[in-house]
Amino acid sequence: MAGGGTAGHVNPLLAVADELCARDEHTRVTVLGTAVGLEARLVPARGYPLVEIPRVPLPRRPTLDWFRLPGRLRAAVRTVRGVIDDRGIDVVVGFGGYVSTPAYLAARRAGVPVVIHEQNARPGLANRWGARWARSVAVTFPGTPLRGAQQTGLPLRPEIAGLVAALDRDPVGTRAAAAAALGLDASLPTLLVTGASSGAASLNRAVAGAAGDLVAAGIQVLHLTGAGKAEPVLAALSDVRDAQRYHVMEYLDTMQDALAVSDLAVCRAGAGTVMELAAAGVPSVFVPLPVGNGEQRLNAAPVVAAGGGLLVRDADLTPSWVREHVISLLGDASRLAGMRRAAQGVGVTDAAARVTELVLAAVEGAP
Repeated sequence: MAGGGTAGHVNPLLAVADELCARDEHTRVTVLGTAVGLEARLVPARGYPLVEIPRVPLPRRPTLDWFRLPGRLRAAVRTVRGVIDDRGIDVVVGFGGYVSTPAYLAARRAGVPVVIHEQNARPGLANRWGARWARSVAVTFPGTPLRGAQQTGLPLRPEIAGLVAALDRDPVGTRAAAAAALGLDASLPTLLVTGASSGAASLNRAVAGAAGDLVAAGIQVLHLTGAGKAEPVLAALSDVRDAQRYHVMEYLDTMQDALAVSDLAVCRAGAGTVMELAAAGVPSVFVPLPVGNGEQRLNAAPVVAAGGGLLVRDADLTPSWVREHVISLLGDASRLAGMRRAAQGVGVTDAAARVTELVLAAVEGAP
């Protein structure tokens, strides 16, 4: 399995790996990744071997990296081909990112089938290339422009899938248990703020700038700032009365607890964030990343169109916007309930099983 860099690549990879191993205890999974991506921590923690290969970024425009690319790519392909041969790999499953391109090329040269999952509505370069010869291509969102794409949804981590089941069985008890685990008050309307694993400074500034008004309105905040980004948020709380209801963390490993206790999220619109929130039925204010190829706006579109979320430009998210819109929305239980149902209607909870079926079919159909 190849993919890494961010939680958006790693979490779907782990979800499919877990599903494969749950179906057959003799399945052997090897993960290709880098030494610096999130996979370096998450993959070994899940019990899967991680083989580190060189990062091979594909430049989007002419730079000096164009001249370095052929050598880097050859070295990475050789490394992956060695893994394929030494470990008797039957199928390569790619989730995009720097390590996927050499994995796809090595698999093609070795005659090993490739299965691709693309998380974003607008695919990245690695998956656009690999889809040309992949046995199967799975996508999260409808209309993703990849050859032969089948919409499966986004494979959810077992913890998130388990949360969805728990909320169906006992929403009140599940919320209370999550609140206790996080040191929160389950009875208070709760706002989740997250810029995903890397954090988002603009979201941090806007929401922290309205901290006093949020807390004064009786709102509890769980603010996940991203690594190294907590200090400005904490500084903004220095003169806020009842600041103990504004909880600041850089990162949360048990994200399922945050989703269980949240009534509304202000967040970026990475595919993982969008689909996990939708599956858990959390209404959201999506603030797409203002740089890149615009995929985050497209990722949020199905939930927004269904009525499960709002879309706000990064430049428009200010403390004033938070005061005017977020506080009133958290005070409107009827509107939140409608948004919750709409979000759940877009969420997919069995995507890991759907992608696993494609992987197994590729193995069975291999020459």
